[in-house]
Amino acid sequence: MPETNLQEPETAIEDQANESLFSAGMRRIFPAKLLGVSYQTARNRFIPWVHKGGCAVLDQGLISGSNFILSILLARWLLPEQYGAYAVAFGFFILVSLVYSALVLEPMAVFGGSSYRDRLRGYLGSVMWIHVAMSLALVVVFGVSAFVVWKISPQTGLAAAIAGVTIASPCILLFSLARRTFYLELSPAKAAVGALVYCGMSLACLYLVYRRAWLSPFSAFLILGVAALATSIYLFARLYTELRPSTMDDSVGLIWGRHWRYGSWALLSCVASWIPANIYYPLLSSFGTMAQSGQLKALMNFTLPVEQVKGALGLLFLPYAASVLEREGRGSGGSLSRRMTLVAVGVALAYWVVVLATQRSAFHALYSGRYMEVAHLLPIVAIGSIAWCGSFGSAIALRAMESPASVFIAFGLSTVVSTLVGIPATRYFGLTGAVWGMNVSDLLSWMFLIWLLRRKMAGRSFNFERFLERRGARQQVLPEEFPAD
Repeated sequence: MPETNLQEPETAIEDQANESLFSAGMRRIFPAKLLGVSYQTARNRFIPWVHKGGCAVLDQGLISGSNFILSILLARWLLPEQYGAYAVAFGFFILVSLVYSALVLEPMAVFGGSSYRDRLRGYLGSVMWIHVAMSLALVVVFGVSAFVVWKISPQTGLAAAIAGVTIASPCILLFSLARRTFYLELSPAKAAVGALVYCGMSLACLYLVYRRAWLSPFSAFLILGVAALATSIYLFARLYTELRPSTMDDSVGLIWGRHWRYGSWALLSCVASWIPANIYYPLLSSFGTMAQSGQLKALMNFTLPVEQVKGALGLLFLPYAASVLEREGRGSGGSLSRRMTLVAVGVALAYWVVVLATQRSAFHALYSGRYMEVAHLLPIVAIGSIAWCGSFGSAIALRAMESPASVFIAFGLSTVVSTLVGIPATRYFGLTGAVWGMNVSDLLSWMFLIWLLRRKMAGRSFNFERFLERRGARQQVLPEEFPAD
């Protein structure tokens, strides 16, 4: 005890001296007058979010990076026919994961950050039952499909690949559920640890199976499933010790009803946003040549880092926004949206400043001198990418308000206008017209989302939304704007 009492003041004084020296230096260079924010406020609020955002980006990067490396290794180690079977089966899994994300993960981020924030453990138990039910449905559908394909064409190897997806899909989706749960607690660092475990385990097992000459599309999916299941067990064990015990009064059926009503609109929003981002590839090959589609893909590859960062921030900000709106009401949606948009646009601007400053050398390094003839279009691509990030804050705020229908309306309207403008532009101006067709969609999405967010904050809604409310589709309402009778 005496040693401890003597040592504590010395450590505190030393830390205080170091901190004051660092703070004094930072205050000299921090533009407090320009920003209107003191250094102390910026340090207390900004640095923790930088840490959380960095961990979220790391989490997403590990998952995306492991999938990319896995795809490259399988392309090198499998026969072309085997890799083709793997690609077809993986495409089916991507479709399933899109549906699962819309019906389970995104609603969980909203409801887990608002309605059930104080009952996370009980809510997670109900979501687990939803996962089990969907997994059983997947096993039946994919299992029957694998059997039918095996009967029709047993020599292609596609049946074995689909059988691998049948086993792996529930495990990989469970892993996604476990990772997303940590974001409800704003703990992306723990999710990133799970992603690191999954990445290391899957790649190590893949190499071992390859060395043993056991590699096939079926074994590749089996490796992913085993790695995902093992990592999920680890993550759920951590969650069990960290989440407070709670009960759940709402039945699983009621929770599924809320997920379905939210998720069906979220799924339609995904489709609406997918169309303008992908329709111009077949249009270019139809109006021009297949090479132009390749040129467009070469240009759009530069947007992928921004998309990865934006996706990671979305995982972090959606439950946070739902929590803030639940606590402060819809009136806080405007300022919340502006802050999130500022972060997303700031990241995009910083990235594109660097890329555009070195665009020719970047093209040459990435494509070994190919596609240099379209490098001059990269600034136009940057405009669309920045505009797409501009829609980030409003889209997150509307989703947190449990209004994915508004997001669908914005994306749907922008998609209609984009195709009306972009199709003839692609016909007459080729690649440049296609890029501007995408940009029209991105710019209009930003404008429509701001407009719809203001309508929501003012308490106005469309006729079909009021119809859904009368039928009880929206279980959660805000007392300050919709007082109970």
